[in-house]
Amino acid sequence: MPLNPEVVRYLEAQAAAGPAPVEPSEMRSQRAEQMAVRVDDRRIVSQGGEIPVRIYTPPAAAPRPVLVYFHGGGWVTGDLEVSDFQCRLLSRWAGCLIVHVNYRHAPEHVFPAALDDAYEGALWVEENAAGLGADPARIAVGGDSAGGNLAAAVTLLARERGAPHFVFQYLGCPILDGSMRLTSYTKNAAGFGLTAQTMAWYWDQYVPNKADRANPLASPLDTPDLSGLPPALVMTAEFDPLLDEGEAYAARLQQAGVAVELKRYDGLIHGFLGQTAEYDAAKLAMADLAASLRRVLFD
Repeated sequence: MPLNPEVVRYLEAQAAAGPAPVEPSEMRSQRAEQMAVRVDDRRIVSQGGEIPVRIYTPPAAAPRPVLVYFHGGGWVTGDLEVSDFQCRLLSRWAGCLIVHVNYRHAPEHVFPAALDDAYEGALWVEENAAGLGADPARIAVGGDSAGGNLAAAVTLLARERGAPHFVFQYLGCPILDGSMRLTSYTKNAAGFGLTAQTMAWYWDQYVPNKADRANPLASPLDTPDLSGLPPALVMTAEFDPLLDEGEAYAARLQQAGVAVELKRYDGLIHGFLGQTAEYDAAKLAMADLAASLRRVLFD
């Protein structure tokens, strides 16, 4: 199907305005009054130093289910502020506590620094669940783009190390294949926001040693055995260079006996879950994600 008309207008507005920075404070001021979510910032001690986390607590009785969240940005950009509106919205709609872990960025910190922080952040959530008002038996993990990569890799580490214990993973437009070999990299190479050229640059920053890109913790699609992983929701966009690797990963999870829901959003582009302030189709996708979380974490 063609690009969603709202997405066309969004891309045209971006092109006309140039690379203007996102203003998260403006987005928050527009709708913060509608979201009764408490927000707390903390710093947790890890082997790589302190890791900033932001905790979103909805107005629900404790102990609450919790989502450990990792932001996108190609492992290079993104932070607690840029993803703040998205986390507020999701916490409110899903009714779960969200702990957003702000991992170290490349190129100053290359693979596996971001993954180390993501894993330690998730482990901290499980170990400190009682103090957070969270239920350690209902922990999900998820992220978008590079955050989806980290979420997938964290579940692999958790399987290997025996903790944390996740009941669900969501992967939104995830980066999963460092070879960049699949067809959507050619079909959706340019003109839809994220480009194949930009993705190549991101990989160069995060995993500059190309031999390391075959490591399943960098490229989860290369994992030989995906059995024993938590149930998954994989969300893809029709006009995304990463479309094929997300759908290939979902297929491989299913083949390994993992319960998987694959949702392709026709007419949308990479990172649509972070674009709820720009067009209605993204809000509908966020509602789908919230519904999936509620179904797994509350039913």
